[in-house]
Amino acid sequence: MTKTSTTKTGKRKPADEPTSLTDAAIKKYVRLKRRRRIRDFGAKSLYLIIEPSGYKSFEMRFRRPDGRPAKIRLGEYDPSGREIKDDPVVGQPLTLAAAHALATKLHRDRALGRDVIGDFKAAKHRRRAEAEELAATSFLACALDFFVEHRVKKWQTRPRRWRETARVLGLAYPAGDPTATTKPEVIKGGLADIWGDRAVADIDHHAIHEKVSEAGKRAIPGLKPRNRGFSNARKRGMYSALSGFFGWLKRERRIAINPCSEVERPGPPPPGERVLTADEIRWFWQACGVVGEPFGTIFKLLLLTGGQRLNEVAGMCRDELSGDGSVWNIPGARTKNHLPHLVPMCATVQALIPPGEHALVFTTTGTTPPSGWSRAKHRLDAAMQARAGDVKIKPWKQHDLRRTAITGMGELGIMPHVIELAVNHVSGHRSGVAGTYNRSELLDERREALKRWAAHVSGLVAPQDNVVRLKRKRGR
Repeated sequence: MTKTSTTKTGKRKPADEPTSLTDAAIKKYVRLKRRRRIRDFGAKSLYLIIEPSGYKSFEMRFRRPDGRPAKIRLGEYDPSGREIKDDPVVGQPLTLAAAHALATKLHRDRALGRDVIGDFKAAKHRRRAEAEELAATSFLACALDFFVEHRVKKWQTRPRRWRETARVLGLAYPAGDPTATTKPEVIKGGLADIWGDRAVADIDHHAIHEKVSEAGKRAIPGLKPRNRGFSNARKRGMYSALSGFFGWLKRERRIAINPCSEVERPGPPPPGERVLTADEIRWFWQACGVVGEPFGTIFKLLLLTGGQRLNEVAGMCRDELSGDGSVWNIPGARTKNHLPHLVPMCATVQALIPPGEHALVFTTTGTTPPSGWSRAKHRLDAAMQARAGDVKIKPWKQHDLRRTAITGMGELGIMPHVIELAVNHVSGHRSGVAGTYNRSELLDERREALKRWAAHVSGLVAPQDNVVRLKRKRGR
């Protein structure tokens, strides 16, 4: 019969179960509803602990040098019987023989006057501090801090495309959180998944070069490539994201050296020269009517408003429009140069603005701007080519609409500084000292310039049905 003892509360509890432990005996012990503590007479102060869950471990109980009772959990019981070559230590899985050896070592340390409990607690705190430090300096932890704290140094505002940068680094943030405080999804196979637990100080220029090269040859880790084969644009995107991230880490004194500084920066893309011809503008306008809404209307506005940028037009809010709809005020938080921009809206442009109750002028969800622009551009290209017939249309990009508008306004005789104001440029005539001290908006001139450009486009795309053909007389 098992002996019992009485606790301070008067409840009876089983006393230690004394026995000389063997592996066969340990494996036969079953779990009970209460925690079992079985003393091993084969080693001084050693106990086998069996939890109600069935978890088995070894424990030592003795008195510290000051007489206080103490206990220390040695480690989980290892039933495999395979012994390790190194000396056993506290915290690792232990066979019965390893538990005996470790108990003997701890008793010898006690005989030498060492406080094994104090040493164990100090080592435990040290390991915990190291783990916390490693977690705080891991790639994932630093990336989360980066997107919460990162600001463009020149304007002290969040980058416009920080979500795209986050996806390159392996994090997918929800669209409804502009502050990056919501916990993002870690993209499977992305950098945050591959390097998540890796200390940022251990990531060297060889690792950076490997990932930049991989992005160019195959794809950005974790993301499906839009096109097959080599892509210098993917290389630039990966290098830019990593360079910005590690540059911020260096400024924050989290690393001593930016590993990207020893990796060659991918070259810039060649300067664009594509300008749509008069026929291509007409085919473009006709094709906008069949690509689906709101994409067709947005494409038209990109051309008519002097080539305002896609994100600016697609993200247009109703509270950015004046009461009569004649002026569109784009806040600096949504422009590339972070400067607020006024866009005069002529009657042709105002007619394209759809009515609605949502805060966003263009939306398919009611809460976010439209997406899927690559597919929409493919549909637009196919529709344009169908209208061009045998004439092969050279490839063009969405940004070429901006160049087409700027070039077209120049050919209409509009002054360069007015064009720059109309498209929110700060280079050329508006850069340097001239841009700093000349704060004139020239709103009337810009309104007239965009009105003339819209009229020019309307003339190009108008159906050619106003030509009167004279009947030819017989005999001639």
